[in-house]
Amino acid sequence: MSIGTVEDVGLRGAVLRLDPEAIEALNDAADPATELAGTVGSQIKLRVHGLWLIGSIRSTRAAGDGSGQILADVDLLGEGDIGLADRLMDFRNGLTRYPRPGDLVEPVTSDDLAGLFANRGHASIGIGIVYPSSRVRASFNVDALLARHFALLGSTGSGKSTAAALIVHRVLETMPHARVVFIDPHGEYARAFEDKSEILNVESLALPWWLMNLEEHCEVFVTSEGNEREQSRAIMAKCLADARSKSVLAGAYRDLTVDTPVPYLMSDLLSGLQTLMGKLDNNSEVGRYVRLKNRIEEVLRDSRYSFMFNQRLIVDTMRPFLTRLLRLGRDGKPVSIIDLSGVPSDIVAVVVAVVSRIIMDHAIWSRGETQQPILLVCEEAHRYVPAERDTKFEAVRRSLERIAKEGRKYGVSLGLISQRPSDIAEGALSQCGTIIAMRLNNERDQACVGNAMSEGGRGFLDGIASLRQGECIVSGEGIALPARVQLDLQPAAQRPRSEDPSFSQLWSEPWDGAATLDRTIHRWRAQSETPPLDTGEVQDPLVRRTPGLFLDRTG
Repeated sequence: MSIGTVEDVGLRGAVLRLDPEAIEALNDAADPATELAGTVGSQIKLRVHGLWLIGSIRSTRAAGDGSGQILADVDLLGEGDIGLADRLMDFRNGLTRYPRPGDLVEPVTSDDLAGLFANRGHASIGIGIVYPSSRVRASFNVDALLARHFALLGSTGSGKSTAAALIVHRVLETMPHARVVFIDPHGEYARAFEDKSEILNVESLALPWWLMNLEEHCEVFVTSEGNEREQSRAIMAKCLADARSKSVLAGAYRDLTVDTPVPYLMSDLLSGLQTLMGKLDNNSEVGRYVRLKNRIEEVLRDSRYSFMFNQRLIVDTMRPFLTRLLRLGRDGKPVSIIDLSGVPSDIVAVVVAVVSRIIMDHAIWSRGETQQPILLVCEEAHRYVPAERDTKFEAVRRSLERIAKEGRKYGVSLGLISQRPSDIAEGALSQCGTIIAMRLNNERDQACVGNAMSEGGRGFLDGIASLRQGECIVSGEGIALPARVQLDLQPAAQRPRSEDPSFSQLWSEPWDGAATLDRTIHRWRAQSETPPLDTGEVQDPLVRRTPGLFLDRTG
């Protein structure tokens, strides 16, 4: 029985004339897929030359001629073979044939959907239930999802962090030797991967300053803008190159550059700056050198930066740092979480720039060895690859865009998570082969997601503002065809710490905050998540963590 006839075929797909009585006749209470046939987001199939053509209904409207008929715009997505009992078999994206006026149209059944989303012959992970069925599982093709990058987008409270944790947990269940790095600006993911991760925060990150390249040094130490910044950058390049040339490892490598990651002394950097300043003929330029010197000494004195500028890091710690960051050891913890919640805001972008660049550089220089792919998940991606260019974010933007454009060649996968997709650089978002869109209320964000999605996924966009928590629209390389999916609910222990506080509950109970306030003040002053020791004495980890200026060449 037909539910319509093809009236026209265009670039946007087929326009179908649907007969409401026929749809009703096709309803099958035992099959939710056909029960909702003809609604926006449901799938149809057309028998054409011994093949099933598969389409997704984008929109419906009344014919307007008094006939009571309904017109539907359909995106044609692909084709499959016709099996026994007219089952859809071996679905393939893309079309080799097109329908003609008069071809019969039928709803896709739950059995058809199960075949479409099975990902047979590919490593896959199940993530939820496909709309409009109640039992058909949606799954990602892991290689297509990761090799082509993915973006997870949705308004605050839509369930993005939980969805990201779900995807990574399912990957680890299937591939226990996977390697994942989370950029976690709010300290949310530690709970979700408690027994599978190493947390790298301000107390344990130990990111050596000498791993920074010239651009990253400038973002930390150069505060001027415009032409003044370019001149300060040239000074920094000269001093940094000289300092690296005095490294204890300089004799092992020829042609050290300003970006070569070898340890150097901060005292050598300051000494080179002082030497250049002494050679000036024009005293009007002294201010530029003084500002640069003062900024370097200010950072070195500030204990908040000691996770990066610390005298203990003067030795060559590159091997242990890479082992921890990239999960190269065999400790049963395949996830590293870069907790940025305690990192000073003016240096967060630099930390992300260094981490992401190191991941990419390691992948490039290990090519030819047994390749070990890695997934970098970047939460709050709009902060690091912003649509508007800013010198404060140039280094991190360049690093992440490089991964987006070239990472798949070297086994580096990128997952971008954001509640403001319209604020993400178009060049980075366009490289994401799979788009996972959760509830979005802002029209600009909705339009941005629509532009990033494949043609077949845009039919779902009208309902994107009304998606439930944990529900999403998936489109692109990682899934067989665009679909609306209700994601699985993970156990509480595997969810990030991102739930909203209950105002009604917390404000209904008395609270004795004296002890809490003392602990808060201690952590605030100590810039440390470690609680104070209960010894009756004031514990001040700042004293033992203060790095000094590293002026002793023997240190």
